[in-house]
Amino acid sequence: MIDFKCHRLSNGLRLVHHYDATTRMVAVNLLYDVGSRDEHPTKTGLAHLMEHLMFSGTKHVEKYDDMLQRAGGDSNAWTNIDFTNYYCILPAHNLETALWLESERLLNLNLTQQNIDVQKSVVVEEFKQRYLNQPYGDVLHLMHGLAFEQHPYRWPTIGLDIETIKGFTASDIHDFHDRFYNIGNLVLSISGNVDFHSAVTLVEKWFGDIEPAPSARRSLPQEPQQQQPKFLTHHSDVPNNMIFKTYHMCGRCDHDYPATDLLSDVLGNGLSSRFYKELIQGTDLFAEVDASVLGSRDPGLFYIRARLPQGVPFDAAGDAINKVVHRLITDGVTNEELDKCVNKYMSNKLFENVGYAEKAVALCCHELLWGAGGINSENENYRAVTTSDIRNVAARVLDDNNCSMIYYGPDA
Repeated sequence: MIDFKCHRLSNGLRLVHHYDATTRMVAVNLLYDVGSRDEHPTKTGLAHLMEHLMFSGTKHVEKYDDMLQRAGGDSNAWTNIDFTNYYCILPAHNLETALWLESERLLNLNLTQQNIDVQKSVVVEEFKQRYLNQPYGDVLHLMHGLAFEQHPYRWPTIGLDIETIKGFTASDIHDFHDRFYNIGNLVLSISGNVDFHSAVTLVEKWFGDIEPAPSARRSLPQEPQQQQPKFLTHHSDVPNNMIFKTYHMCGRCDHDYPATDLLSDVLGNGLSSRFYKELIQGTDLFAEVDASVLGSRDPGLFYIRARLPQGVPFDAAGDAINKVVHRLITDGVTNEELDKCVNKYMSNKLFENVGYAEKAVALCCHELLWGAGGINSENENYRAVTTSDIRNVAARVLDDNNCSMIYYGPDA
C-alpha cells in the first residue's frame, strides 16, 4: 500500500502527496493531460515538440535546467500518445525552487521564434536518428498506420513526417500551449521528505493565484471495428526478417484490461510463456517471439513480434504463431500459468514503485485516469482475473479478422 493525501486548489489544480522519511530528496511530477492523440492529422508531432519547448526558458528565467541544477536538482520529461510528463528531483529543502520554476514556465514560457526554430531542429534530428536511420525505426509508423484508420493513435508521438515538424508556425504552437497547458489540464504530485502541510502551503503559494481553466474538451474519432484481416509487406535492408501482428483491444481503464494484459504475459513473457516453450524451444523457426499491450487510455493494440533466423519463410513462422494462439483460444490457460503471471505482475509493480520518484509518476497517472486510490487497488483487479476471463478475452481479441500483420525485412 502506498500512503498518500490529496488536495485540490480553488482553481482546480489537483495535488497528490506522498511522504517518504527514508530520503532527503523530493520528486515533483507534473502530468499534463495532452498527448499525440490530441493533435490534428495535419499537425502531428506537436505535443512532443511542445515538451522540448518547455525547457527553452521563460521571461524571467533564461535557462530552466541551469536554475534547477543550482538548487542541486535534475529534470526530464516524456511525451506519449496520451500524456506529457515533466519531473524533477532535488533536495527536499529546495522544493520551493522547483515549484517556482514550474509555475514560471506554465505562465511565462518564452516561445520566441528563435527558441521554436532551435527546438524544431532538435526534434527533426531525433526523428532522423531514431526513426529514419535506425534499423526497424519505421515499424511503429507502419503498425499503427495499418491498424488504425480513424483514431489519432494511427500516428506515433514523434509525428508522421519531418516536413510537418518543420512547418509548424508560432501560431500553431501558441494555440496548442494555450489549449492544453493550464491548471485544469494538470495533475501535480510531490513525493519525498516533505510533509503534507508544507507541500500544500508551497503549492498554494506558487500555483494558487493562477487563473482557473477547464480541462481540454475532446471529440476524438472512434475507431470502427475491424471486419477483416489486414496485411502489409515492407522490404528493408535490416539484419533479420520480422513479423509484426497487432490486434485491437480495450483501453487502460476498461474492465477487461487486466485480463488482456495477463494474456500477453501468458503468451510471450518469460521462459515459461507459450511462445518460448512452443516456438523458441519447440521449433527452429524463431530467434525471438514476444507479446505485449500498448496500455493506452483509449482502445489500443495487442502486439505480437517475432524475429526470424535467416532462411525461415514468413508463412511458416506466421502459421506457427497462429497455431499457438488458436490452441490457447480453444483450450484456455491453466491455473498455474495464470497464477505465475499474476505473481510476476505484482512483483514487477512493487519494484516499479519502490522509490519516491517512481511513486510521484504513478500517483499522477492514477489520479488522472481514475483517481489516485487506483494505485492501491490495481493488484486486486489482477488477482480477480480467472482462467475463463483470459480465454474469453483471447477469443475476442485474437480473432483473425481483428488482426493486422506486417512481413518486414530483406525478404519481404
